[in-house]
Amino acid sequence: MSYIKAGQDANGNDVKLHYTDQGQGNPIVLIHGWPASYEMWEYQLAELPKHGNRVVAYTRRGFGNSTKTWEGNDYDTFADDLKAVLDTLDLQNVTLVGFSMGGGEVARYMSRHGGARVSKVVFVSAVTPFLLQTDDNPDGAPKENFDKMVEGINKDRFDFLATFGKQFFGVGMVSHPVSQPTLDWMQAMCQIASPRATEQCVYAFAATDFRRDLAALKVPTLVIHGSDDATVPAKVSGERMTQFVPHAQYVEYAGAPHGLFITEKDRLNRDLAAFTAGTTVEGTTDRY
Repeated sequence: MSYIKAGQDANGNDVKLHYTDQGQGNPIVLIHGWPASYEMWEYQLAELPKHGNRVVAYTRRGFGNSTKTWEGNDYDTFADDLKAVLDTLDLQNVTLVGFSMGGGEVARYMSRHGGARVSKVVFVSAVTPFLLQTDDNPDGAPKENFDKMVEGINKDRFDFLATFGKQFFGVGMVSHPVSQPTLDWMQAMCQIASPRATEQCVYAFAATDFRRDLAALKVPTLVIHGSDDATVPAKVSGERMTQFVPHAQYVEYAGAPHGLFITEKDRLNRDLAAFTAGTTVEGTTDRY
């Protein structure tokens, strides 16, 4: 296994991030969602290097095979960890791709570290701009929704993950966009996350306001979201992004659930390859 050192924890122990580095060419860095690991990008890691790209994917602290820290499950720390990845591998002109919770890393990195080494960014099913319902964010989700998630995690994390996985991929009584083996694979991936990080990150991605971070985005920006995303609904996330990043291109995948990196993998791969190469990404470009 390959690891990148990302500083030390409160007890002076090294924090190591598990990563993979595939192909040569335009660098793309893939940032996974909650509570998975970089392995969720299996189909992107298999395809994007075929199109002249160097593709790096890493697992944030607390998840997968990266170091499980007690503290540091916050976006400032995650952005600093991303900086360690880019600096250690000396990547330049990077296309950052953040899925779901990973979109928060992209936004916070661009503001906290001035977008160093980054030339383009992509938000896929992302939690940006701000999920929590507040007085100045009335369209967000009530805090009670996230409290219930934490309650479910603490009561029976494995049962919670099984139910969450079905919603994640849009599985219902008559809808089966992914197979049972895929659901099992995803659940196994999520089970090895730290219970502490799994719980704390619910509040991290729910309560972190990225609206000011998004104002720092000056590079080409692509926003991709599924119209049927029941986990992070497009109306509170993807559809609102151009309000805070006016130059962003918004592409909505009709009928797609949250986990579109699997259900729409061919289209997503084409769009990521095209955007990285500087060619046209087909789809909705202006919803306002």
